[in-house]
Amino acid sequence: MTETMDNSSPSAAGLAPDKDGLLKRILEELGLVSMYVSSRDVKLLCLQRFVRMFAYGISTLILVAYLDALTIPKTEIGLFMTLTLVGDTCLSFFLTLFADALGRRAILALGAILMSASGVVFALFGTYWVLLIAAIIGVISPSGNEIGPFRAIEESIVAQLTDPKKRSDVYAWYSLLGLVGTACGCMVCGWVLQHLTDTLQWDVIRSYRAIYVGYVILGLVKLTLTVLLSHSVESEKKQEQRRQRDDETRPLLEGNAEAAPTPKRGLRALLPDVSKESVPVVITLCLLFALDSFGSGLAPLSWITYYFKYQFNIEEGKLGTIFFVTQILAGASMIVASSLAKRFGNVNTMVFTHLPSQVFRALLGVPSDLHLALVFLVLNSSTQSMDSGPRSAFLATIVLPGERTAVMGTVNVVKTTAQSLGPILTGVLVDRNLFWVSFVASGCLKIAYDIGLLAFFKEKEREREQAERLRIQGDDE
Repeated sequence: MTETMDNSSPSAAGLAPDKDGLLKRILEELGLVSMYVSSRDVKLLCLQRFVRMFAYGISTLILVAYLDALTIPKTEIGLFMTLTLVGDTCLSFFLTLFADALGRRAILALGAILMSASGVVFALFGTYWVLLIAAIIGVISPSGNEIGPFRAIEESIVAQLTDPKKRSDVYAWYSLLGLVGTACGCMVCGWVLQHLTDTLQWDVIRSYRAIYVGYVILGLVKLTLTVLLSHSVESEKKQEQRRQRDDETRPLLEGNAEAAPTPKRGLRALLPDVSKESVPVVITLCLLFALDSFGSGLAPLSWITYYFKYQFNIEEGKLGTIFFVTQILAGASMIVASSLAKRFGNVNTMVFTHLPSQVFRALLGVPSDLHLALVFLVLNSSTQSMDSGPRSAFLATIVLPGERTAVMGTVNVVKTTAQSLGPILTGVLVDRNLFWVSFVASGCLKIAYDIGLLAFFKEKEREREQAERLRIQGDDE
């Protein structure tokens, strides 16, 4: 009996480590281990993104309906959307350009204040020009997508605070939380509106304004989360300047110290330093991302929902359910992309997950049968967002640390500008009953972007990864 127990003990003891090892591997593949060991600041930034995208979700669902309820003509509503994107482009470019010099926390806090301020105006006023000024100067998302200076600054901070090997995991969860935030914001907004109008018998305009009160509160929550960030989120240059101020006597004590370079003065001191080596890289990136964003603008989510509603006569409730499911699928795929990026690299993962989805995007307008069209929609959604996390990790690798915030901000500005041009052409095509052309053009442009990315940056990514590893090793020594 004792001998039997002795023989069984080693196998029983061996099962527990196997189970623990399997669980750990699963958690590592999902990126949860990377998120767990990430710094407090990174977790706060991910939470900020969820809160912000939740707010954008509730605003997007009612923005056009609110303006329409105020009896604003459709043409002026279209102008409102365009000018809002133009204002966002200018604001984002200016704030991200000077973010590292002025302080990243200060710029994020300013963005949160502008977000709440625009919500206050929308909750209190109904004049077209007042709302337009608030949307241009403030932060209101006309499409539910990321706007403002936030993402570029946050992604730059994440790159600075995260080990390069773990970046794809953290960026995947960062992107996923944003997508989930938007989906949840839309859903919660819908149910709250239904309760206010049906149960409490509020009129429509009053209900919409109540939603914007919630938008204000979410902006203040984001401001609170920004205040909780530590000084570690500031740029390395900013932190070095702070250390020098804290120890002003050191140059006097170190007689053999080398003379410090003459600091830049005036406005030049606020501008980021971009190396000559990075200029062609940034230009190529901007051209490729502009191509991708223009393709996205030809068939944005708002136009796709419109197409399915009127082409197949789908009810609003069912339509909302369909696109909620596709958003969840897109979010889940981001976690898979993180695992793939570890094995095949960011560029390969971006291209070979994004490209197939664009084939199905190009085919969306072909089927006359609803079921086949939904199959194409689901296949498009299941992989179209898989490049989000790897793309952020790729940008963090391909751009030098001191240039990240400015370059990421510039790229986002170029993307927003290119995307804003697409809906105008789509409107012309729809008027001529050529909706399918917009889908084909959108898919083809995005496929061209994938091919260009693979051609220009597959080897460049490896070179920059090796250079960054050497830099990190040098800092450790």
